[in-house]
Amino acid sequence: MKFFVDTANLDQIRDAQNLGVLDGVTTNPSLMAKEGITGRENILKHYVAICNIVDGDVSAEVIATDFDGMVKEGEELASLHEQIIVKLPMIKAGVKAAKYFSDKGIKTNVTLVFSAGQALLAAKAGATYVSPFIGRLDDISTDGLNLIAEIRLIYDNYGFETQILAASVRHTMHVIDCAKLGADVITGPLSSIEGLLNHPLTDIGLAKFLADYNKGN
Repeated sequence: MKFFVDTANLDQIRDAQNLGVLDGVTTNPSLMAKEGITGRENILKHYVAICNIVDGDVSAEVIATDFDGMVKEGEELASLHEQIIVKLPMIKAGVKAAKYFSDKGIKTNVTLVFSAGQALLAAKAGATYVSPFIGRLDDISTDGLNLIAEIRLIYDNYGFETQILAASVRHTMHVIDCAKLGADVITGPLSSIEGLLNHPLTDIGLAKFLADYNKGN
């Protein structure tokens, strides 16, 4: 399983990279705005700054909602850095754009996916990643993890190479459950990954080891 962090905060990305388990970054306009990054030129520069920190894929989202606009923005984003993945919304024009970029060898991430049918269309269009938003489904009393299971079954049935990128991951148990279900990637806050470090028996065991060692010193 690949670990991505869902942020535009450079310090958090550095922390995740330094941990040694980071495989990529996802961002969106809301995360950029949260960091005070506004204006097209500043956003593009920030994407490059992220690519210069992380070794893996960096999803950069188009703003356009029409096919021609997505193609124009996507080609500009892809030209910024070889690690950029063009992030497209799951709408008719987005699926069409995913096919266009796939034919040109440009990697894509189809986002805002909330059903198995949408994920099937993204895979048919040749998307590199598909991003089902499990946390947002949980928010409306729908089982987001069940969607991961459905997509995994469908992709395995037909040998689709599109990677399932579980998005809107909220906590550490989401990470574990997605791993059990066979998601290829998870993306969420750094805290959801660092939470995997924690277990009370580890803390108790380490404290005992140190206490026993210090008895002889």
